[in-house]
This record gives sequence, C-alpha cells and structure tokens, in this order.
Amino acid sequence: MSKKRGGRWFGITATLLVGGLLIAERKRGLRSRGKGGPPVKRLLTNVAIAGVTAAVTELAMSPVVGPASRYVERRRTGLVQRLPLSPVMRTTMAIVLMDYTLYWWHVIEHRIPLLYRMHQVHHADLELDVSTAARFHFAEFLASVPWRAAQVLVIGVTPGALLLWQRLTMLSVLFHHSNVRLPLSVERWVARIITTPRLHGIHHSVVREEQDSNWSSGLTLWDRLHGTYRANVHQDDIDIGMPFYRDPEDVTLLRSMEMPLETLPEWRLPDGTVPESPLKAAPRGRLLE
Repeated sequence: MSKKRGGRWFGITATLLVGGLLIAERKRGLRSRGKGGPPVKRLLTNVAIAGVTAAVTELAMSPVVGPASRYVERRRTGLVQRLPLSPVMRTTMAIVLMDYTLYWWHVIEHRIPLLYRMHQVHHADLELDVSTAARFHFAEFLASVPWRAAQVLVIGVTPGALLLWQRLTMLSVLFHHSNVRLPLSVERWVARIITTPRLHGIHHSVVREEQDSNWSSGLTLWDRLHGTYRANVHQDDIDIGMPFYRDPEDVTLLRSMEMPLETLPEWRLPDGTVPESPLKAAPRGRLLE
C-alpha cells in the first residue's frame, strides 16, 4: 500500500473512531459531565490548544525525527536493526520498544517539575473525554523532541515503523481518554493488553497517588512490570483534574497557555485539604465499576 493511500485509510479510521467515541460518550458515559463548564467552550479550548501544538510540532519535530528515522533505514543503525530478525519482527520490536520508552518519558514528565508544568495543561482539564486526548501544550511537545530523536536512533526505528507506531499510539490515546463505559467484563479483558478508559481515568485523578499510576500509553504490560498498575478505584470516586484548578475559569485557553510559566502550587484543594484516596477493599489490580 502506498504512503498516500495508507494515510487516507488511516484518516478514515481515525475519523470513524472519533465519531464512534463521541456518540458512545453520549449514549454510554462512564463519568458524569458538566464540571468543565459550558461543553462547547471547553471543546473549543481543547481544539485550539491542539491546533497550536500540531502546528508547532510539525515545524519542530518533523525536521528532526524524520531525518533520524531515514538515517536509521539508510545506515541500519540502532538496537533493532542489529538483531537477526525478519523485517516484520524488526518493525514489531521497534513499536514495542517505542511504547516502552514512551512510558518512561511519561514518568519523567511527572517527576521533573519543569516538564510537569508543561504536562499539567493536559491534566488540568476538569473532564476527561476524547477531546482531552488532544489537549497538550506545545511546550511539552517541543521538550519531547530530543527524547523522540533518541528513541528513534537508539532503538533503530525506520520511517515505516515510526509512522505505524505514531498511528497506533494516536488511536490508543483517543480510546483511553474517552468517557465511554464499556461492559466491565469486556474492559477487564481489554485492560490485560492495552490502557482503557477506566484505567486512564484513575491517572487523571486529583489524588496524587492515583495520578502516579497507569502511565502506559499503549500496552499495560509496562505498568504491571514496574508496579504502577492501579485498577481498584470506582469511577464515581474520581475527581478529574488538578487539585488547585477546580473552576472552569482556571483552565481557559489563555490560562492553560500560561500554565508552564507559573510555579507549581502546593498539591492542595482550594479549601486547603490534600485530596486523598478512599480506602480500597479490592485488590490493586482488580478493575472496578
């Protein structure tokens, strides 16, 4: 399949997925809506943030990461390219390792204050749905350029493998940010493999120990491997967002764009209390309604 034709099919797939998720969010919502203020205003804010980030990313990341992947293909450098594998297995291995190193980039973003000031724009959304999947500050993506280039060069990711990973990651991110209530029995099986809406909802909690879990963007294997997998939180017990931004006026377009420039407030709610997780009776790995 040609690159142009493949891009067209991916565009159709992504559009159908977004449309399906939007309908499912209305018909079978997982969490209550309305905390983010007027829905249209919130949606336009997220779309505007995404538009700026997409433009800046195209200008800053493509000229670096694209040539890096072509260099890998031309010179056969990187870990995967040195392994005695078939082309299909090299591509598969490259995608898996890209997913694993993306897990670590996410962890680092939460651990380094400067990076977290950028990343908090994503977490500041007072609701979690498919539009949140696009709410990333352009500064966060600029900061990720060296990491992405290093991923490509060290792992040995060719242009084809990079494009496939980008597309799979985008579809996964759209899915697990959605506010769709899957049948619990189905989601428990899906969560064995990839991140799901219930799992990622826990990661967007105002409770620090809950937010410091479920960092995987694709395979849940990484959270299970490193002990950061958390499933035993009822969705009704989750307050989405950041503890110090609890009003829709705190997360407007202008305020969101300014967040990386501000010192991180103390991790407390507006009333001065520290958000805490209710006592969990279920095992940590047991996905709850």
